[in-house]
Amino acid sequence: MRPSYESARPLSVVIAMGLCLAAGPLAGQSGRTVTKLADGVYAIEHGRGEGGNTTVIIGDRQVFVVDGCFLPSAAREDIQQIRQWTNKPVTFLLNTHFHNDHNIGNRTYMEAFPALTIIAEVETKKDMDMFGPGSERREQEDLATLQQMAASGRNTDSTPLSADDMAKVKRVLPEHQATTDALKGLAFQSATLTFDHDFTIDLGGREVQVKFLGRANTNGDAVVYLPRERIVATGDIVVHPTPYVSDGYPTEWIQTLDKLGALDATTIVPGHGTIMHDKTYIYLLRDFFQSAVDQLNARLRRSRPAMFQSVDDVKGAIDLTPFRQRFAGNDKAVANQFDYMAQSFVKLVFEEASLR
Repeated sequence: MRPSYESARPLSVVIAMGLCLAAGPLAGQSGRTVTKLADGVYAIEHGRGEGGNTTVIIGDRQVFVVDGCFLPSAAREDIQQIRQWTNKPVTFLLNTHFHNDHNIGNRTYMEAFPALTIIAEVETKKDMDMFGPGSERREQEDLATLQQMAASGRNTDSTPLSADDMAKVKRVLPEHQATTDALKGLAFQSATLTFDHDFTIDLGGREVQVKFLGRANTNGDAVVYLPRERIVATGDIVVHPTPYVSDGYPTEWIQTLDKLGALDATTIVPGHGTIMHDKTYIYLLRDFFQSAVDQLNARLRRSRPAMFQSVDDVKGAIDLTPFRQRFAGNDKAVANQFDYMAQSFVKLVFEEASLR
């Protein structure tokens, strides 16, 4: 499934399209967290709007980076940090998937390390080539849409904005403005090497395995696995504290999570969110996805195929609230995030079923 860009989009979509709204400071603020995972292996969690997590793997000869984040300024800060850790060159940069918050920084890395090889799964490269070059234009369009909303008090479909929605628009406008300014004149850098089978790179005393475990959040999700250190960087196959489900392949995602869980890893670096040291959350995601798929299939068996129905016809038969406490605990903000995510996932599962 591909993201669509309709002219009349709901407020939540307009806000989410331009920014990675993970928990953290506003774009342009520091908000970085650097964690040493093992000798020569580090994870960088970026602030809000700066992009997904980056993993840095240093060998005796070369450096391998997983995901180049979003804002060029954040990528430059990461490169400065890497140069404090080592004088070895970044030779490989892997993009785990095509979402721009993981690869807009590619150009910054290429300028800093001209011999760099940027790696992506074959389908990821195709999607990057489709969506990457239009990033600056889409940011400008979304900013203009938000500015129009703020001025008119109306959504893109001309319905009045509620007080809460107007507050959201005003809150994210400065973030969109900062992002649009940061991407002016952007020359998108796509992958320079693609793969369709798992392979291994020896950085010198350190083995890095690049794997495609199956489709999940996108058509070409890749993971990076360090067998000796028992570390895996998952991209957006795993996002914490709730998954990113605006797009994807639900039934295949379940299988991919099972394969991910089968890796002998004790440290999991998600695409966004905090680093984990067991697989509890991976299996929570799998069980959540499986429950939604099973409940929808049960409803369809009692009625008729999804192609003859709408999501409104079936959504009442899918109850995901038993998972709310398991994801959110007593955190009200995460609970609200879960509610929105669960609604989005039901729609995604239904869309997949309607293609049968």
